[in-house]
Amino acid sequence: MTDHNRKRVVVTGVGAITPIGNTATEYWEGLLSGRNGIDYITHFDASSHDCRIAGEVKNFDPHEYLERKEAKRMDRFSQFAVAAAKQALADSQLVINELNAEQVGVIIGSGVGGLKVMEDQQTIYLNRGPDRCSPFMIPMMIANMAAGLTAIHTGAKGPNNCTVTACAAGSNAIGDAFRLIQGGYAQAMICGGAEAAITPLGVAGFAAARALSTRNDDPAHACRPFDRDRDGFVMGEGAGVLILEELQHAISRGARIYAEIVGYGMTCDAYHMTSPVPGGEGASRAIQLALKDANITPEQVSYINAHGTSTSANDTTETAAIKRALGDHAYKIAVSSTKSMTGHLLGGSGGIEAVATVLATANDQIPPTINIENLDPECDLDYVPDSSRAHKVQVALSNSFGFGGHNVTLAFKKYV
Repeated sequence: MTDHNRKRVVVTGVGAITPIGNTATEYWEGLLSGRNGIDYITHFDASSHDCRIAGEVKNFDPHEYLERKEAKRMDRFSQFAVAAAKQALADSQLVINELNAEQVGVIIGSGVGGLKVMEDQQTIYLNRGPDRCSPFMIPMMIANMAAGLTAIHTGAKGPNNCTVTACAAGSNAIGDAFRLIQGGYAQAMICGGAEAAITPLGVAGFAAARALSTRNDDPAHACRPFDRDRDGFVMGEGAGVLILEELQHAISRGARIYAEIVGYGMTCDAYHMTSPVPGGEGASRAIQLALKDANITPEQVSYINAHGTSTSANDTTETAAIKRALGDHAYKIAVSSTKSMTGHLLGGSGGIEAVATVLATANDQIPPTINIENLDPECDLDYVPDSSRAHKVQVALSNSFGFGGHNVTLAFKKYV
């Protein structure tokens, strides 16, 4: 598609369910104040687990968004998705009706899907037999149901999809939605990521892969991206959703515009199931492709919301990738990992981090990276330690990298 034929796409609504706030406003205020969302696991008895900490969503009431009967037939990740989507729609003031329903679509990614339902039903199967399994088990469990249920509860009849690219799923969903509007296949898209995998099996599996922090005696400081003493990521849960709209459609209805989405880069390491390729070659190409797609030079980039997982492999590799893609200008860019406060939402991380990136662009405020006490010598960029910073943001990038070697970078630009 030539640039001449590409439609411009803007962000007109945001919604978020996170460990530090159950609306986009609460989440944003939590980020700017450096609020810690990580504590001891309460969803189940984790006393026998190597990792006993996580970023749980607190005080979430699905009945604020769903009828009791409907909520009961949904896994927690789908409840989060529908809640964040309804928030984002309300924020955008986009009304879906018979006239436009076929032009509004949904793409919501999830890395894991309904793991809690699967675990619960497996227990029922083993203890009470196959006849006692729920008829809702499969539709509650499958990862695409967040996108399907969001469409059902909003009336969006346009393109509908689910990305399942591990920790890149939320960002892939936003990028793919951007492409659909850009190409004229939809006027608006509800897009993002959702996850609720803080379950006995979910925590045990990631711990067995030696991916999780075991700083159980100090949950508040366990997630420490770019710090020399980091020892693994901390699981989080929640959902982040954006409303993307074709520019003229947004203008015609007088919508408030947070930012313009201008670039989408997507690559694969083709290297290892769980480890990034040393030197960050794949991640670097994703950044470069996003810049090329946006027709932006490295010097225009003001802020990067890093993948920043607090694992030994990611943080040094991502730092190398940023320097490889942006050259000397990398040292002049504010980089932060909001995972230091929320934990890692897996497939939901790209959703809430896109919300943070968009709000940073709209408000000229950079959220911090908390818990940096001793910077890793290989991590030598400006990670905005400890406290937020007022900073003019013209272009911001959001990075997401997933198991399987998936790399995604989204580029947002101040709308003027």
